[in-house]
Amino acid sequence: LLLIVSFLTGCWDRLEIEERAVVLGIAIDSANSEDVAEEELGVSHMKGRHADPKNTGVKLTVQIAVPGRIPLGPGGEGGGGGGTGGEKRSTWVLQVSGHSMDDAMSNLQQQISATIFLGHLRVIVVSEQLAKRGLKDINDYLRRNPEVRRLTWMVVSKGDAARFMVATPELERVPALYLLSSMEQSVRMGKFPKGFVGKFWSNMSKLGQEAFLPYVSLKEKDNLAIEGMAYFRNDKMVGKTEPLEIGYYLGIKGINPAGYSAYEPVPGSKGIVVFNSINRQTVTKLKMIHGKPHFTVHIFLEGNIREKINYPYELNDATIKKIEQNMSKKAWIAYYDLVKKTQKDGSDIFGFGEMLRAKQPGFWNENVRTKEKWQEMYKDIPIDIKLNVRIRRTYMSAK
Repeated sequence: LLLIVSFLTGCWDRLEIEERAVVLGIAIDSANSEDVAEEELGVSHMKGRHADPKNTGVKLTVQIAVPGRIPLGPGGEGGGGGGTGGEKRSTWVLQVSGHSMDDAMSNLQQQISATIFLGHLRVIVVSEQLAKRGLKDINDYLRRNPEVRRLTWMVVSKGDAARFMVATPELERVPALYLLSSMEQSVRMGKFPKGFVGKFWSNMSKLGQEAFLPYVSLKEKDNLAIEGMAYFRNDKMVGKTEPLEIGYYLGIKGINPAGYSAYEPVPGSKGIVVFNSINRQTVTKLKMIHGKPHFTVHIFLEGNIREKINYPYELNDATIKKIEQNMSKKAWIAYYDLVKKTQKDGSDIFGFGEMLRAKQPGFWNENVRTKEKWQEMYKDIPIDIKLNVRIRRTYMSAK
């Protein structure tokens, strides 16, 4: 009986779900100290008194789930009824400011009766302005919080991040879940690599690699668009790619499936074909030439011709061969330009430095040693791209 009684202690710290403020999404924007001073409640310090008056604060827009009103499935309703507006809204959006993340969260807790719970946080949106300023303090707060899952998505927004928490997409009644499903689906379709916040923090901690995040925007109907990849140097965003350059990054890394298409003119005619990539194979080799590292990336890309435009004839083997050769040349330029863009900003998002560190530890320990040193060396490291495009199938004709 004494042993059985000991099992009852497992519920000593239970907390009913109705007593928790379940946060689904957080949007973080930059805020001026003057604006923070006007809105602060004096929770963590007396109003107008803080250690660093020049510190730039943050503005949080938090999306909290209303118990019983979150849809349980496609078209379904929660236990207390679904809906998006009026008294049956499924989420509650609050906005607070603070001199830091912890200060802002303290101000938020002061306005909510239930305990803030981040265990179900799915999406973190940071504004481009804040990302360029630096995410060191934001990352420090989130990484030390045991409730924040490493599978949460963090994205960089074009413009204010707060708009993503109040958006009303047609396909989902909960904006945070819509953003989550959009990013997960982009990975399945080969439109973006896996970029969970845990991977972002891991890449940021590596000595020979930099981190990246999705760069997204909201369109007129509150639909999400992935407009590129925001890449970092340490904790600061230093540049972004175009949407198609995400496919080039996936090619250099050899990540499948391949989900991007390209328009290619037919040699000797005014016709155009649409090439859809389906598979990639990449091998990266490292050689030490005259005591310096030299990388060669071999990329084999295969796909299908999905459509032809203004080309009245059937594609024969000779024409397909010419298309393959032209695509290989043009794609090589695009891949090379992406590498040069990251080298100019000193942001090795491909992990060449980690490969050098693993295969040539003696050279690394003697000549590099630090992340800052590799950021400078990466700008001048020779990186060759060798690309081979193969067309496997052409379109089907109806006769």
